[in-house]
Amino acid sequence: MQSDRPTDNAPERVLLESEIDSDPFEQFRQWFEEASQSNEHDHTAMTLATATPEGAPSARMVLLKGFDERGFVFYTNLESRKAKELDVNPRAALVFWWGSMQRQVRVEGSIALVAPAEADAYYHSRPLGSRIGAWASPQSKTISSRDELEEAVKKVEIECADGDIPRPPFWSGFRLSPSVIEFWQGRKSRLHDRLVFRKSESGWNLSRLAP
Repeated sequence: MQSDRPTDNAPERVLLESEIDSDPFEQFRQWFEEASQSNEHDHTAMTLATATPEGAPSARMVLLKGFDERGFVFYTNLESRKAKELDVNPRAALVFWWGSMQRQVRVEGSIALVAPAEADAYYHSRPLGSRIGAWASPQSKTISSRDELEEAVKKVEIECADGDIPRPPFWSGFRLSPSVIEFWQGRKSRLHDRLVFRKSESGWNLSRLAP
């Protein structure tokens, strides 16, 4: 099994203030594209952390489905645990980990639903099985068995035999609009580089954090 850690002979990557892009979204785009060309298993995978109104946290892996200067987009069942927590506490955090390059990106910010037209467009771009699954799975709810889930899939397949599968009213996307974006570059010495952008009324302010 190949380790994610760089070998002693591998050139060390660094992250310096003089080299980072002044636009955090452009810097993310550069790292994201490099990750897509590396040996990462899935460079779109990210940890999504939410919390209840009482502050009890929960986290899970989701997939990034788009990003621009407005924020980072993912999709889910609106009756799932994460969606319910976001409904009452619309703030969240994301973590990207690209181990082969020893890079991490942390994002914190506010959450809002994407526009219905945007959700429709993404839903209809999904494979048929994924569209059926969105209808069939009561995400985060207790079910009696795998058979119950597979029976629900068969029912949707029969009901939508003509291929017309509209987006479920309980399924959509969220956009995290960041107030903080941190870029972390691992170093062999463990004295890692951490550069963080914090949003203010005048734009983005850059600072370095101790590892």
